Amino acid sequence: MVVMRLQQFLARAGVASRRKAEELIRAGRVTINQQVAMIGAVVQPGDIVRLDGERVHTPQKNVVIALHKPRGYTTTHKDQHAEKLVYELVPKHPGLHAVGRLDKDTEGLLLLTTDGQLTQRLTHPRYQVPKLYRAWCKNGRVSQEACRHLVQGVLLEDGLAKALVAHPAKGGVRLVLAEGRKREVRRMLNKLGYPVERLLRLAVGPVELGDLEAGEWRYLSPEEIEQLYTSAVPKTPAAPFQKSKADVRTSGSVVESSRERLSARKR
Repeated sequence: MVVMRLQQFLARAGVASRRKAEELIRAGRVTINQQVAMIGAVVQPGDIVRLDGERVHTPQKNVVIALHKPRGYTTTHKDQHAEKLVYELVPKHPGLHAVGRLDKDTEGLLLLTTDGQLTQRLTHPRYQVPKLYRAWCKNGRVSQEACRHLVQGVLLEDGLAKALVAHPAKGGVRLVLAEGRKREVRRMLNKLGYPVERLLRLAVGPVELGDLEAGEWRYLSPEEIEQLYTSAVPKTPAAPFQKSKADVRTSGSVVESSRERLSARKR
């Protein structure tokens, strides 16, 4: 481990964003080698850091970053036409890449990682990892009938697109998708007569945007990374058009969790 500022150490450990880490330090909840830490403290190799008495460990070799992507940022390493890139907002790690993409105008949770296997799990269609979105539409609240169409399927130029769940919300809709086609949410809603004015991604599988402000990021904890792996279970039917019981239980629990979060969101 290299020498780093305490708030950076806490962020890397997945405890909190840097801004929240500073609040924890100011509250006297963080110690280094049994001494209450102050803002400006650094962590050196061999130091023992504790939060509320519990030891804090740095993350494993692979890292996963949760970023609140602001509107106007492009999800790419290099683009001569892009004014702002998401990689300008996060620390540099060899091999760091985005897990899928959010288009330039879309905001919200974007995961970045050095773990290629995790990226494969979260983006391959066979794993069907649910993603929770909140959309505000030009024509306001999306009707119940339109929500039923979203779940039943909307025919786009590249095939039928379906939401797992969709509910009307103030000024638009909340919906869960398991696919990641280009501008899929926008195209689905536009096809139904609800052009999107603002689109925010609130969750990917079990990981939520939480209280990260636009442009803020944090490292996921080992427990959160394990939850991501657990949520990405391949959908292999036991027979044509029939899911196995285990698959139904696993996928059902993840989608039900998304339903609960969707209903609870008031954004």
